[in-house]
Amino acid sequence: MGPVWVIVVAAGSASRFGRPKQYEPLGSRRVLDWSLDDARTVADGVVLVVAPEYVDTPEPAADVVVAGAATRSGSVRAGLAAVPADAGIVLVHDGARPLAGPDLFVRVAAAVTEGVDAVVPTVAVTDTLRWRDGGPVHRDELLAVQTPQGFRAAALRDAHAAGGEGTDDVSLVEAAGGKVVVVEGSPANLKITHPDDLVVAGALLAARTDGVA
Repeated sequence: MGPVWVIVVAAGSASRFGRPKQYEPLGSRRVLDWSLDDARTVADGVVLVVAPEYVDTPEPAADVVVAGAATRSGSVRAGLAAVPADAGIVLVHDGARPLAGPDLFVRVAAAVTEGVDAVVPTVAVTDTLRWRDGGPVHRDELLAVQTPQGFRAAALRDAHAAGGEGTDDVSLVEAAGGKVVVVEGSPANLKITHPDDLVVAGALLAARTDGVA
């Protein structure tokens, strides 16, 4: 299907965290470094999307560094513009998910080769949920969405061509009529959103290093 490229999106303002979370230390490295390393598991090339003020900062683990936009979808489009035209598969990953793990990248990329437009890793929702206006949500009908998400490159380009906005890229491909399949995600693949998440990620990383997880 052509080369595999990964877009790592790390251009967010991290307003809920209070500072650029992707550059925070996690273990012996930065949050972002773990995401980039996992991307290299499957990638022929990696595009890193950062905030404009970081675009000139050297990032040896990325092949291309580009400035992001005001929205997540805009940042993905900025990254996609830097992906070579001959790419067959594109994965999009949040730089603030440092513990996705190499196996998940492999699983997502492999699923794209089976003839679908988009692949999304998910995990079951374990919390009890309620609608904001009252009443329970049947959690058995819900799945929590993760990244990396994988795409047939042409399908991702087509979905973004109209300049639409979405909280993730699979939703854009699906809205454009693309075929989407779900694969098993990882419970450890948390997104760093609040400072406490970094503490949890550190514990998970330490357990993985010790061979416990």
